Amino acid sequence: MKTAIKRIVVFAAAVVVWVGIRPAAGSVQTNEPSRVDVEFFEKKIRPVLASNCYGCHSAQSRKPQGGLLLDSREGLLQGGGRGPAIVPGDPEKSLLIKAIRYTDEKLQMPPAGQLSAEQIADFEAWVKIGAPDPRVTSPAANWQPSDAARRFWSFEPVQEPALPAVRNKAWVNGPIDRFILSKIEAKGLHPVVDADKRTLIRRATFDLTGLPPKPEEVDAFLADKSPGAFAKVVDRLLASPGYGERWGRHWLDVVRYADTAGDNSDFPIPAAYRYRNYVIKSFNDDKPYDEFIREQIAGDLLPAKTPAEKNQKVIATGYLAMSRRFGSRNKEFNLTIDDTIDNLGKAFLGLSISCARCHDHKFDPIPTRDYYALYGIFNSSRYAFPGAEIYPHPADMVALASGREADTFYKWQKELADLDDRKEQLVAEKGTAARNKAQKDKQAKEAAEKSSNNDSTLPAQAPDAKSDAKAEAKKDVKDTTAPAEDLRPADFDRDARNWGLGQKSTRMPEEVDADASRVKARIAELNEQSPRAEKAYAVVDGVAANARIHRKGDPKSLGDEVPRGFLTILGGQQLPPGHKGSGRDHLARWITDPANPLTARVIVNRIWEYHFGKGIVRTPNDFGIRGRQPSHPELLDFLAKRFVEGGWSIKAMHRMIMNSHAYQIASVEDPRLAAIDADNDYFWRFERRRLSAEEMRDSMLAVSGALDPTMGQAQPFPAERDWRYTQHKQFFAVYDTNRRSVYLMQQRLKKHPLMEVFDGPDTNSSTAQRSLTTTPVQALYLMNDPFVHKQADNFAVRVGLAYETWPERIDFAYRLALGRAATAEDVRVGAAYLQQMRLDLKATNLPLEQHTRAALASLLRVLLCSNEFLYVD
Repeated sequence: MKTAIKRIVVFAAAVVVWVGIRPAAGSVQTNEPSRVDVEFFEKKIRPVLASNCYGCHSAQSRKPQGGLLLDSREGLLQGGGRGPAIVPGDPEKSLLIKAIRYTDEKLQMPPAGQLSAEQIADFEAWVKIGAPDPRVTSPAANWQPSDAARRFWSFEPVQEPALPAVRNKAWVNGPIDRFILSKIEAKGLHPVVDADKRTLIRRATFDLTGLPPKPEEVDAFLADKSPGAFAKVVDRLLASPGYGERWGRHWLDVVRYADTAGDNSDFPIPAAYRYRNYVIKSFNDDKPYDEFIREQIAGDLLPAKTPAEKNQKVIATGYLAMSRRFGSRNKEFNLTIDDTIDNLGKAFLGLSISCARCHDHKFDPIPTRDYYALYGIFNSSRYAFPGAEIYPHPADMVALASGREADTFYKWQKELADLDDRKEQLVAEKGTAARNKAQKDKQAKEAAEKSSNNDSTLPAQAPDAKSDAKAEAKKDVKDTTAPAEDLRPADFDRDARNWGLGQKSTRMPEEVDADASRVKARIAELNEQSPRAEKAYAVVDGVAANARIHRKGDPKSLGDEVPRGFLTILGGQQLPPGHKGSGRDHLARWITDPANPLTARVIVNRIWEYHFGKGIVRTPNDFGIRGRQPSHPELLDFLAKRFVEGGWSIKAMHRMIMNSHAYQIASVEDPRLAAIDADNDYFWRFERRRLSAEEMRDSMLAVSGALDPTMGQAQPFPAERDWRYTQHKQFFAVYDTNRRSVYLMQQRLKKHPLMEVFDGPDTNSSTAQRSLTTTPVQALYLMNDPFVHKQADNFAVRVGLAYETWPERIDFAYRLALGRAATAEDVRVGAAYLQQMRLDLKATNLPLEQHTRAALASLLRVLLCSNEFLYVD
């Protein structure tokens, strides 16, 4: 009898606690359901709905029966033709409960047979406590953008605009000029005078190669009086290897290229340079932009004629692998995928897709479902991970080899991968083993205490039923609110392997430790036997699966499964039924489909921006509602149309833009015109600009004669087996080189000093426009940095060896550095400075024969620090 009373009291206490953390009967779920509610729904309700109801009553069924959707909370509340399926808090008024009870001959579900009494009781209890339901609403499954969203300028199809009329027809060199001049004239403006030929060749040379023109190139252009003289300059520059290095750097800004991973240790990525060089070569080869995109997203899935071509396409997926790492390949990988989606949206589409990770986009027509449609594609892919105990991570790195060499590598790789998986399992099992030991120790202690009590001569105290009930209730709450292993998301296990995250184990910690030691020893042994296969930091297909929505962005709180596909506003295509791969190949085609209105618009806007200093759309990474409207929408569409029709050729777009009159005007100011258009939004003058950090450094190397023109290769990182980097001892290095600055080692957590001082790109996120600061530190760098002093000294040697007299040396230095001859005043001031410096140097310990060289280096350092050297008109 006492036992029965005790059970009743315990149950009553548990019910009080249960009800206390749930909505009252009849209430509507207004907040996120608790973990207890989620666990009850996921264990008792969702599986029954999925196996018995979704076939006829879900968004995935061809035609939902009775218009009823049961795959979301809103579908249940809205109901079908008979009204709401449930009334939260009241099972007796809920049609769903009536149907599963089989009390109405006309309403019996599921039709194949009645649910068990236990299942019916679960549904009744679920409705009674308010029908807590973590699923997202069903309208999102069939979500369609509004008419207003479809009419937004960037989502409308690219149009073929009519060429506008202009008054000053003589000024027009081509279609671009009509669009520019039409706006200028409409605003009461007029273009300024043309740039002179010296200015023009310097502008074009820096724009296309990031280097100053050579004196002989300037002289040849000045001597060429033909109408097509400038067009020939453009063609020559586009054929230069420096073109790919300059424009490849632009692309590397956009895709946030770095040579390190960005995790807490900022591990080096020895193979990252392969992707960098792929980008540079692609620009030099004028690879069609649509092909360039497809290779970066799905190169490993594309056909290839030769092993070398296949390797290059695999390397191209380094774009995806370049996504920032935040932890190991199994922890916080959702953040790496988020970084992938964020960059893909901005780089190719000009959209902030990742804003939909936790909720529907607040401004643009991108629902959360669309985000996870993309998430599933990338979550079905395998990313390389640097910095693991096994490096490069054998399960993910891609061998650039063929035949027997590749077979050897992959066999070695597979064993290491299996061992690494086993290591993960043992880490999880260690926790279980520790709990087992604690439980055994507890049981032993309780047994000892019980034995001691039985031996006591004192009478045993009667149990207090009330206190026991409270203790049991408290214990029950603690147990039910604890994180349940089987609530981990389906995509937490990215490789669809058993990582042991929920496995039951009866072993003791000592047994697990022994197993772990054997695994670690074998890993070390295999690392000593590493095959000599070249590897790529790349992405290949993994285990394909759709993703489930992460409610509020939490990967451990899952909503509905979302089919892999594309943004609804851009077509909403989904992978074919039964598709076995990740879907990256389809995604690449969807992005490069000429019907997609964004891809061509975004890239031609970037090209325009890099030539004119500002884009037609001033927010190059945001073509959404929060971005800026285009200043010349018809021109943007004209360029996008010509770009696609011209075979997606970036070099052809350069020619069209640079041969326009708009590109060839001067950068002079006009106060009257500035009063009308202070920001030069209508391009009535050219924008003067400061050299980028890379251009400044490369120009110093070029004029000093020290520039190494060869393509950079791997960075001189320490040997991988010697890495011991942690979050407290991060990797950091600066490697000197005389190659182009695009080959400098770029870090994520610590910028290269030059990039830090002179506004280099952010390697952690897409840099669409570089910031421009003017600080005392920049002036101090130019006056004092050893690199600047070294190049000034090399410059002095080059000038001193070329000519014997001071006027000739000074003139040669000006032609090398500034692209013009020295004026008489330049020579007079320079000669006077040199004379004074030689006198000052007599008071130093410098040998007499070095006075001339040091004085000349001092003068040339002033030249390298001048505005005329550091700015392009």
